[in-house]
Amino acid sequence: MRRLARRYRALPIRARLAMLVAAAVAFAVAAVSVTCWFIVERKLYDQVDADLQKVSEPQRLVNIVSTLESCPQTPGDAGLGDFHAHGNYYYIQLMKQNGTACVSSNSAGRVRTTSADTGVIARADDHDGLLHNGILRDGTDSEGNAVRVLTQPLTFSPGPGTQPQMYPNTALMVAIPLKNTRDTLKDLALILLLVSGVGVVGAGAAGLAVARAGLRPVDKLTEAVEHVARTEDLGIRIPVDDDSEDEVARLSRSFNSMTTALAGSRDLQQQLIADAGHELRTPLTSLRTNIELLTRSEETGRPLPPEDRKALLASVKAQMTELAALIGDLQELSRSEGQRGERVQVVSFQDTVEAALRRARLRGPELTITADLEPWYVRAEPSALERAVVNVLDNAVKFSPEGGTVEVRLAEGVLTVRDHGPGIPADELPHVFDRFWRSPSARALPGSGLGLSIVARTVQQAGGEVSLARAGSGGTTATIRLPGAATAPPDPPADGDQA
Repeated sequence: MRRLARRYRALPIRARLAMLVAAAVAFAVAAVSVTCWFIVERKLYDQVDADLQKVSEPQRLVNIVSTLESCPQTPGDAGLGDFHAHGNYYYIQLMKQNGTACVSSNSAGRVRTTSADTGVIARADDHDGLLHNGILRDGTDSEGNAVRVLTQPLTFSPGPGTQPQMYPNTALMVAIPLKNTRDTLKDLALILLLVSGVGVVGAGAAGLAVARAGLRPVDKLTEAVEHVARTEDLGIRIPVDDDSEDEVARLSRSFNSMTTALAGSRDLQQQLIADAGHELRTPLTSLRTNIELLTRSEETGRPLPPEDRKALLASVKAQMTELAALIGDLQELSRSEGQRGERVQVVSFQDTVEAALRRARLRGPELTITADLEPWYVRAEPSALERAVVNVLDNAVKFSPEGGTVEVRLAEGVLTVRDHGPGIPADELPHVFDRFWRSPSARALPGSGLGLSIVARTVQQAGGEVSLARAGSGGTTATIRLPGAATAPPDPPADGDQA
């Protein structure tokens, strides 16, 4: 059985569907055929039994006393005279309690008696309806041919208009050959078998055709998946009827959406790698040049002037800091949504901004940074949110003139950071949140071009919005809107606390 099950599972789906359809139809046809055969058999036997009743009924009213006197008193066969039989098709005979059988001259032959027949005579005085009306059974004649036999107590009419009476110790046996009935049943069984076979074969063929038609979209989907696996071509699409809502159409749409998302993700990944390589090349080249100058100075024994050496070391330190920041930004961008979701919690936006302000004041000690903060609680990742606010403040510090002012305000979940720098040209505003994009006027300043991209991603993951706009009197205003509440939600009860 296990081997058959394994072989079945190894078959293609269309073959399994065809086999299942054929099996289901075979079971249904077999059940209908068997039921039909038994019903027809019962009807045919009922008809035979009714014919036996009709043949035997007239004999009950015949005065057969004189006929019985000619019947021998010892067991054996004897003639019974004309018993008004209907041709030679029926078997008609009388049977006495001692086993003597008197066969009618018009009988088709002699029926073999059994103990059940003599029992009818022995219980003739029993008023039970079944026994009084006799028994019906299958039997054989003297030549072994199958017959249907009716054995019942013999009754006679003493005279016209009188009640029929039972003749003692004698039974009437009437039989009909079963050859035609059984031949009919055999022909019916053969026809049902042929019809069932044709039906099963036809059902299997129809099931295979339906399976092929139904699985044709699945074949297209399989070919598309194999094509993607073989060529890594994510641009392939499966045609789908817009009005179709079946499972295959939904699967095809899901596959098309998946390949579109994968293609976009791969394009972004390739763009990220290209942009990261481009951004890394400049600091690495500068760092290598500075290190080579220091190494050559040591190898040749000609030390650099103290001022030049100090400037080279400061440049190396700045470039290493820039590389570390760039690597950190790339790691932040590469984190998956699942990794972020595990760290989301209720955060005080006010405390996060205050922490970011402390870091910003260290980076711009010559600037005046004012803050007006109101309580606000949001659901976000604490470290990512603080990094996003720090990036916004860093931009304000970087582009503010010496001795300038940076204005920070938090009210009802809206954080605004206003600087008084040169501002961003209107044609550059649509690109400020793109990865590695840097304004031409800011490319000489330190930075990786990923800061605002990280801000946009963090704010969007927290369900908020971020935007940059030119301030009315010069400078730039950055706005972050986050959903939340002015009061912190209650802490969940600890395990074991009563509600």
